[in-house]
Amino acid sequence: MVAGALVSGLCFVVLATVLRRRLGWVVAAAWCGLAWWLVVIALATLVPLYGIDLAVPAETRSETCSLDYGGPAPEGFWIFSGGQRLLNTALFVPAGALLVVAAARWRAGWLMAPLGLVGLAAYSLGIELVQLEVARIDRACDITDFVDNVTGAVVGFAAGLLLAAALRPWQARR
Repeated sequence: MVAGALVSGLCFVVLATVLRRRLGWVVAAAWCGLAWWLVVIALATLVPLYGIDLAVPAETRSETCSLDYGGPAPEGFWIFSGGQRLLNTALFVPAGALLVVAAARWRAGWLMAPLGLVGLAAYSLGIELVQLEVARIDRACDITDFVDNVTGAVVGFAAGLLLAAALRPWQARR
């Protein structure tokens, strides 16, 4: 998982360097950062969890998504003490922020950014559905994860508005 994040991160740094002259460094870094973060989210949520408390063995997994809001998610996570819900929320904050900064370069960004937010919600839903259908990855589909992910994207979106105002990606490329 970490190796995948590092290798993909290196690829996106190279791509951002190439795009920098055409888009400006802020927008190139934002688009490539967003793409890289989506890869990181996929790695964090779809890589099997062998030997970790969050793993849901295929034999005991549910055939449907859990609609028990706040439901079966464990209280803690083995890396952070803030709990799985906080981690699910935090995972989508950078994506929401980078989305706004990337879209802010163009006038159509006022339409692109909200549509991108809907896209992030669809991405989260897609992840949950993959977790439901692919038993081999030992993950569970949970409405709580979806709500937490979308909440993180919205918080990131708000932070991105502030970040875009500070970075001004719509100004001339330098």
